[in-house]
Amino acid sequence: MTDQFEILDVHHHVGIAFRALGGPVDSAPDLDAQTYREVELASRLEIMDAANVQQAIVIPGHGYLRENGIADTRAENDAIASYRDRTPDRFPAAVGIVEPRDGGASLAELDRCKNELGLVGISFHTRFQGVSVDSQWVLAYCEKMAEIGLVPVIHAMNETPEEALWKLAVLARTIPETPVLALDAFGSYEATRECFFIAEVAPNIIFDTSLSYNFDFAEDFANRFGADRVVFGTDLYSHPVGRRISHLLEQIKVSELSDADKAAILAGNARRLFGLT
Repeated sequence: MTDQFEILDVHHHVGIAFRALGGPVDSAPDLDAQTYREVELASRLEIMDAANVQQAIVIPGHGYLRENGIADTRAENDAIASYRDRTPDRFPAAVGIVEPRDGGASLAELDRCKNELGLVGISFHTRFQGVSVDSQWVLAYCEKMAEIGLVPVIHAMNETPEEALWKLAVLARTIPETPVLALDAFGSYEATRECFFIAEVAPNIIFDTSLSYNFDFAEDFANRFGADRVVFGTDLYSHPVGRRISHLLEQIKVSELSDADKAAILAGNARRLFGLT
């Protein structure tokens, strides 16, 4: 059977995708905030149910406006915690954001995310944050996160210089005892092959499957480095651009990996990573 596996998607963004992906400034849906929240949640759950995805980790989108500085970032973190709390059976954990532009003020926000909001990690998407992954502020935040128990969640789209995989390795090697979750790293053939080298250089990096065009190379990666280095993620935005869960899900289920390895990739590894077991 191919429907026997629990599925936990580690990579769901909450927000309006057009703000990150491009488009006119008025491209947001013409709905009041409360109606949009209802439509967005219903759309996300419909997409998940259609693919039999039981749960997901939610992350704010990185295209939010920041005209009020760290107050806007705090509002995003409050909102993602509220999103988690509204439907905890489907969204058992949430990841927050801090901005390098806020310097030392973001250190206090890390404490608030952990202790007041109960977030499990912090997402960096440095192509939207004005720095590189190996920025000294990002490294400082990750060092503190390692101390207080927040998972660094690093978008690593190798085609953008700010998120080059070698910079991801630099970051991971500064906190070698702390797992680092890399998102989008399998986004191209060349990047996927480079991940094989990066995995050797920094053994604490775990890679999600988002943006991979098929599971074949990720399956080779799991066979070489262990299935515990791979987690299922889709980079899903919901309304108005979301339509379906990644085609990789069925490919993972029918791959030649053992059922134990499939179960680990589809949910078990993420549960351990985020302390959900």
